[in-house]
Amino acid sequence: MPQTSKLPYNPDRVLGIILGGGQGTRLFPLTRDRAKPAVPLGGKYRLVDIPISNCINSGVRRVFVLTQFLSASLHRHVYGSFKFDHFSRGFVEILAAEQTATDTSWYQGTADAVRKNLVHFQSVDFDYALILSGDQLYRMDFRNILTAHVESDAALTISTIPVPRKDAGGLGIMQIDPTRRIVRFVEKPKTPEALDPLRIPRESYADLGIASEEELFLASMGIYVFNRDTLYKLLDNNFTDFGKHIIPMAIESERVFSSVFQGYWEDVGTIRSYFEANLDLVAELPRFNFFDMSAPIFTRPRFLPASKINGASIDHAIIAEGCIINHCTVSHSVVGVRTKIDAGSYVYRTVILGSDTYEPKESVEAHAARCEPPVGIGKATHIENAIVDKGARIGDNCVITPEGKKGDVDHKLYYVRDGIVIIPKNAVIPHGTKI
Repeated sequence: MPQTSKLPYNPDRVLGIILGGGQGTRLFPLTRDRAKPAVPLGGKYRLVDIPISNCINSGVRRVFVLTQFLSASLHRHVYGSFKFDHFSRGFVEILAAEQTATDTSWYQGTADAVRKNLVHFQSVDFDYALILSGDQLYRMDFRNILTAHVESDAALTISTIPVPRKDAGGLGIMQIDPTRRIVRFVEKPKTPEALDPLRIPRESYADLGIASEEELFLASMGIYVFNRDTLYKLLDNNFTDFGKHIIPMAIESERVFSSVFQGYWEDVGTIRSYFEANLDLVAELPRFNFFDMSAPIFTRPRFLPASKINGASIDHAIIAEGCIINHCTVSHSVVGVRTKIDAGSYVYRTVILGSDTYEPKESVEAHAARCEPPVGIGKATHIENAIVDKGARIGDNCVITPEGKKGDVDHKLYYVRDGIVIIPKNAVIPHGTKI
């Protein structure tokens, strides 16, 4: 890890740009009411906390987040979480898509999103643009890729990660020369004929720091460092996407290099990957460690009381702040902030996103008058392999499981995606419901 005092660049002249993504259809219904970067993670965080925290820990203190869909909750979270003092140049600012007198279109892709905001970036002095995705789980010291970028005299550096053949078909795959300059890029190669020439040569494993006997390919992580002039030059056109258009064009005309990353990295852009990434956090040795205080993950300070456990059985679980867990069983699950689970319930392999507020007594009584449960999980309810979104009301004696359900299901009370039941935000599951 480079020492800040010996960096070959000025950290104050690096601009972080986080892409908020599109409609997030692969994460629906979690993105039904919120932008993808605002989706909760790990009991108390949001997806956007990951790239922002990586920036802060790497000395990148000027960050824009680009978004266009359902950005209200993302705005509240970012402005309530990341505040710099008046005497620093740091900021984390949301740039929502906007129509202008000369352009009434929304973002058409990743490159188009950056292009449409170049007018805002022009007011910020920067030498390098660090472009990141808003839906990935990883911990990276960006000083390493920035240092490699400067020392190799690159115009563009792409962070890459070795992946096995089974994962390579869904990613952009790079081929590099001995100096790590990228000489070829193929977006999502599907056939063996397309993949085979892109294998990392075995003799290069040691030089790249790869300790594996597996057949591997170098995949783009969607993390880019551009020289300022290069960014403006490559976006002086109508191409809409970095992976499909800008990167292949840059390889032909610019010095484009790879920075190889060896740590944990997970794209949490689908319901299955999101679910598994959350459940991995409850393992005794999770692949992503929120307890690593050498590079902490920051989020909104809520000032909630500590969680209260009343005679419950808890095994391999994360319990966030402000929860009340009564005489129930919680196993291999993530329990988000302000969650209430009542007596006799069984929760297994479930991600509960919690609640934004505590429900006042008047609301509980009003819902009870309509025979509706309060916010939380009622008595003697069985939930497994599920995601329970914020503010959901799940009654007594319910059963929620994907068992016996094939394919995707859209129901007025729930959804099934990738073999996982999702109870949507603010849903009401009546007493005795069997899903």
